[in-house]
Amino acid sequence: MIRTLYDWMIRQADHPRALWLLAFVAFIESSVFPIPPDILMIPMIIAAPRKAFVIAGVATVASVIGGMFGYWIGAVFFDQIGLPVLEFYGKTGDFETFRQTYNDWGAWAVLIAGVTPFPYKVITILSGSTGLDIVVFTLASIVARGVRFFIVAALLWKFGAPIRDFIERRLGLMFTLFVIALLAGFVLIRYI
Repeated sequence: MIRTLYDWMIRQADHPRALWLLAFVAFIESSVFPIPPDILMIPMIIAAPRKAFVIAGVATVASVIGGMFGYWIGAVFFDQIGLPVLEFYGKTGDFETFRQTYNDWGAWAVLIAGVTPFPYKVITILSGSTGLDIVVFTLASIVARGVRFFIVAALLWKFGAPIRDFIERRLGLMFTLFVIALLAGFVLIRYI
């Protein structure tokens, strides 16, 4: 099913309304959809490199707005779904401890999930359910999603189709390694 959906999205990159489709995919990917907007973004930029940064901008704005929708899902439905489950298992106290820890580090979680292959939708919903400050969440989302989409756009604009394989196969790994190195640096600074 995922492969069929992926192939369909690739075919849509040439459609006259591809930017609207990209915005829709970026929006729903941030809250419920399993396929990242990069899959649609990459062929769109290869087809029209002069629009690379407009395409990245559309993906960024729609993704951040979609992230806010995911935040809303976590905030609104936590009381109806999440809390009763925690109460049933006697874990509401554990969640309060987790909530505090998450909110202390929430901006980092949003940044990491926003640029790595980690499912961003998980963090958007979790941020809403823990009550992470909406301004912190939004600013971290803008930075993270902007970095991710504009780096992809810049690489494709500069290097074109040959970089496509690298982006589709290895960019997530590179972002992940960068984040690990960044976090390791912060840990070293804090504890040394």
